Amino acid sequence: MSSILYEITKKALFRLDPENAHELALWGLKKADQLGLSFHKYKCVKDPTSVMGLNFRNKVGLAAGLDKNGDFINCLQNLGFGFIELGTVTPKPQAGNPKPRLFRIPESEALINRLGFNNKGVDHLVSKVKISKINSVIGINIGKNKDTPIEDAHQDYEHCMRKVYPLADYIAINISSPNTENLRNLQQRDNLHKLLKHISETRSILQNVHGEFKPIAVKIAPDLDNYQIESIVDAVRTYQLDGIIATNTTVQRPDMQFKNLSETGGLSGGLLTQISTRIIENIANLTQGSIPIIGVGGIVTPQDALDKINAGASLVQIYSGLIYSGPKLIKDSAQVISRAEHRSA
Repeated sequence: MSSILYEITKKALFRLDPENAHELALWGLKKADQLGLSFHKYKCVKDPTSVMGLNFRNKVGLAAGLDKNGDFINCLQNLGFGFIELGTVTPKPQAGNPKPRLFRIPESEALINRLGFNNKGVDHLVSKVKISKINSVIGINIGKNKDTPIEDAHQDYEHCMRKVYPLADYIAINISSPNTENLRNLQQRDNLHKLLKHISETRSILQNVHGEFKPIAVKIAPDLDNYQIESIVDAVRTYQLDGIIATNTTVQRPDMQFKNLSETGGLSGGLLTQISTRIIENIANLTQGSIPIIGVGGIVTPQDALDKINAGASLVQIYSGLIYSGPKLIKDSAQVISRAEHRSA
C-alpha cells in the first residue's frame, strides 16, 4: 500500500467511530490478503536477532491489542513485522467495557482506550492459531477475566497458559492494563510473587508435558516508581522469567487541552513516548542487560523505535503508530534500527 493510498484510506477511516474503523481496516486487510492482492504486502526487513532464545526476522513487532483474537494473523504477518503478539486473551469470552471506549487524539498521534480485555476467549484464539500459516515469531498475551477476584487471578493465567503453551513461541503476562479493575494490583509485591511463582511452576509442568521450553515475559505499566520497578525486576529474576515488556498504556495525562484527553482509560501513542522510554532506560540500568526488554509505547516515528533500542530494549512493538502512519512505519523502523546497529558494529 503506497503512502498516498494509505493517507486516502486513513482519511476515510478517521471519519468513522474509532472502534468501527479499527474493525473495518482489519477485515479489509484480511480480504485483500485472501484475494492475493499485493498492494498491501511489504517486504520484510531481514535483520535477524536472537532474544529470549527465539530467532526474530527483525526487531519490530506488533503490540498486543490490535489482534486480540487471532483473526488476522496471516495478513498482519505480510506487513513486515518481525513478530506478532496476539491478545490480550482471557479464559472466558467477555464483552469488555461499555462503548464508546476508544478515542483519537490526532494532534499528538495518540489514542485513549478503555476496552477492558474485550475478546472471544482463549479457545477461539487457539483455534485460529492452529489454522494460520505462521511464518514469524508468535507471542500470546494472557490476562484474567474481569469477574475473577485478584486472589484467584493465578488460576486464570494458568488456564490460559495451559491452552496456549503448545502454540505460542512466547507468552506475555499482562498485569498492567488500566482498564480491568484492580488488575494493576498484581504488580504489588505480594500479589506479584504469588502470581509469578505460580506461573513459573506451571511452566515447569508444561515443559515436561510438551517437551518444550517457552519464554515468558511480564508486561508492566509506565506509571511505576523506582521502588516498584526494582520490585518487579527482583520478582522476574527470582522466578527466572525471560523478559519484561515495557510498557502498557498510561493513566497519566499531560497538561494539554486536546479533545478527548479527559476521557478515562489508557493513553498510548505520541503522548506516551518519553514516559515509556524512561522506564526502559531505568530497567536497563537496573538489569545491565541481564533481562531482555521489549520496548513498546509511543513509537510513532522510526526515531522513536531507535530511541527505545538505544535506551536498552532488545525488541520494539508498534500499535498506535501503525494507526496514524500506516505499514510504512514498520519497514522504516526496522531499517533505521538495522542501519544504526551495522554502523556501530
